Amino acid sequence: MATMNQAVDDFLSQKTIAVAGVSRDENQPANFIYRKLRGAGYSVYPVNPNAKELEGDRCYPDLGSIPEGLDGVVIATHPKAAFDVVRECADAGVKRVWMHRSFGKGSVSKGAVEFCRENGIACIDGGCPMMYCPPVDMAHRCMRWVLSVTGGLPRKI
Repeated sequence: MATMNQAVDDFLSQKTIAVAGVSRDENQPANFIYRKLRGAGYSVYPVNPNAKELEGDRCYPDLGSIPEGLDGVVIATHPKAAFDVVRECADAGVKRVWMHRSFGKGSVSKGAVEFCRENGIACIDGGCPMMYCPPVDMAHRCMRWVLSVTGGLPRKI
């Protein structure tokens, strides 16, 4: 098992990432994550079955619609949708998943985490890419610290 930092380093060393759950409401966590990754130079794809364009970019209804192979997927959906997304990851050959969670349950689904582990998909089940993707803003640095001392971040992946 990898530590959280090892899993994060591996995930963020990839180049092509989809963000499932990007919303028409630009103030949602998925949108912040999408913009952060795009701004950091990743090839990033928004996924939402109910939109054709989000954040000024073409939006994809599912992972299978994305024209190139994906290195990883950030899941920032309702936890009930996470299982469907990880099944799409398995079908698409995606080997890295990050289920967003800061405070509260976030997008983490126990069944989706188990599916990932059973199917050889590295799964970060908590935290937020914005806590690690440089440059990290002060709010996300503080969140990362609070979650690390309160047990809100996974220790082993």
